[in-house]
Amino acid sequence: MRRRTPTRIVCLILASVLLTTTLVFLRDGKSPASIPKIFSPPSSSRDTENKLVTPTPPTPTTGPGDHPIRTLIANANADFEALKARQSTSLSQAIAEYKRRYGLSPPPNFDKWYAFAKARKVVLVDEFDTIHDLLLPFRGLPPAVLRARVTEALGHDNMLIALQIRQGNVTHTEGGQKWVKDALKGMTREFTQYLPDMDLAFNVHDEPRVAVPHDDLQRLVAKGEESIEKAMLNEKPRNEWSSHADLVKGIKEVPTSRFNHFSHQSTWAHSKLSCPPDSPSRSLLEVGEVPDVNSESITSPLGFISNQTAYSDICNSPSFSKNYGFFASANSFNVAQDLIPIFSQSKISSFQDIIYPPPWYWYDMVPYNATRDIPWAEKQETLYWRGGTTGGYSRFGAWRRHHRQRFVLKANSNDQTPVLAKEDTATEWTEKSTAVQDHKDLFDIKFTEVGQCDTGDCTAQREAFHVLPKVDPNDAWRSRYLLDMDGNAFSGRFYSFLQSGSAVLKMGISREWHAEWLREWVHYVPLSLHGRDWVEAMRWFTDGSLGGGAATEEGKALAVRSTEWAGKALRNADLEVWFFRLLLEYGRVVDDARESIGFAE
Repeated sequence: MRRRTPTRIVCLILASVLLTTTLVFLRDGKSPASIPKIFSPPSSSRDTENKLVTPTPPTPTTGPGDHPIRTLIANANADFEALKARQSTSLSQAIAEYKRRYGLSPPPNFDKWYAFAKARKVVLVDEFDTIHDLLLPFRGLPPAVLRARVTEALGHDNMLIALQIRQGNVTHTEGGQKWVKDALKGMTREFTQYLPDMDLAFNVHDEPRVAVPHDDLQRLVAKGEESIEKAMLNEKPRNEWSSHADLVKGIKEVPTSRFNHFSHQSTWAHSKLSCPPDSPSRSLLEVGEVPDVNSESITSPLGFISNQTAYSDICNSPSFSKNYGFFASANSFNVAQDLIPIFSQSKISSFQDIIYPPPWYWYDMVPYNATRDIPWAEKQETLYWRGGTTGGYSRFGAWRRHHRQRFVLKANSNDQTPVLAKEDTATEWTEKSTAVQDHKDLFDIKFTEVGQCDTGDCTAQREAFHVLPKVDPNDAWRSRYLLDMDGNAFSGRFYSFLQSGSAVLKMGISREWHAEWLREWVHYVPLSLHGRDWVEAMRWFTDGSLGGGAATEEGKALAVRSTEWAGKALRNADLEVWFFRLLLEYGRVVDDARESIGFAE
């Protein structure tokens, strides 16, 4: 094959980056000011044995005059079915798709990972773009610097768990709770033999830890892209890891720390550091004077979320600072502004933590007991939630700006709220105002515990809310609809809800590993933080009248889809496959020879 000249290769690279950046903006609903991605969006076709095959996606069954939710459900399901249809079915296809998306060869031992994934019957074998998003900035630093920063972070009391891998085994763990360390070892046990020697730092806190200022982050991403461009020139990568003399045994104490502690205070100033200077959240005006810019992530008129990833981008929504507990007053906040490889179970969009599948899920800390569930026909037609006042720490009345408290207050209030209505012969839905109390039978939302607050704020919340005694978690299965809300970070009961025979409505902006594997309107109903969509969503799903929505069967279908998909994509085997892929990719990023190693058939 004729070898391309360096000039021609550079031109092709530049053209590819421009094209893929434009496509990604369209796909994710991000503004051009956002940090660009290096990879291409998923292909709409599959090259099977060098033959082009174009799958035919299902046709959305919507038409003029349909309710916005029905349209969102139909379109999301059509897109997801098409996504499943175009997954690779062989190692050769997976390698070709990897190169198409990311422009370089897969990491060493990719064949071992692929065999691992296929043996566990993973469905979405190509969908790992999140990992490349997460790791791109780290390519902007030399591997030795990254390794040194991990060593430094673990050597101080920074609320981290250390996990050391040497010669294919976990040889040392330190810090944190025993069950988390046991889970981490269990999650990696089947594939550590294929990983390089490395030290890993896992966040003990719920809250994210790394917020790099935008100008630094932009330079890191640019350098990361340069690193990938160099790797793209290597046509024969070496399928092996390098050895590094700086990886010593045990943890050496370090006297200083890059992390600063700001618990029980507003985190908004730090949280928006990595946002572009011209983004709404970086405006020099006060919050409230600058509107959110989320036309790419919500549909009018009530703001139903059409793209959860785009909606959770805090750079576009300064209002989040006033209606989400972490921003108002975090329970714990121990943050660094230098890029340090810290693995966290979830994060806010603007942070640079590396998210990974939570040990909480793998250890089954909130199990689903199918024997306690009941058929859909016997369930109550209500939205059910019980829980505590987690989400932030309340002082000086801060709880009124916390997301859980705002939802519970509204669901039990006498306020007015918008809903949509349509006459039997009309073709358009129109907004009208109604009292929340007119729909009170649809909401069974109560606190069972008040905590994370100063004495005065705890007292005020007990007076404001009708706090009930704690309940059996299995009581949730009596309701057709279950509400899942972020706490201090991700909600640990999301998976058990999805496994159940009930449909899940989810309110939150914490990002987790499964963003590409779980889809809004396919597996759950996304709810906004502002609340204009809350009552109408429940009204539509439960109103069987023709003019009201006729959507009672949509809720049951959603519950069936989520249960079936949880059994295919949220198993411990799936978490392990994703974690394996993440650690292979991370292993290459911290390898001194990262631009010359990789897998090739």
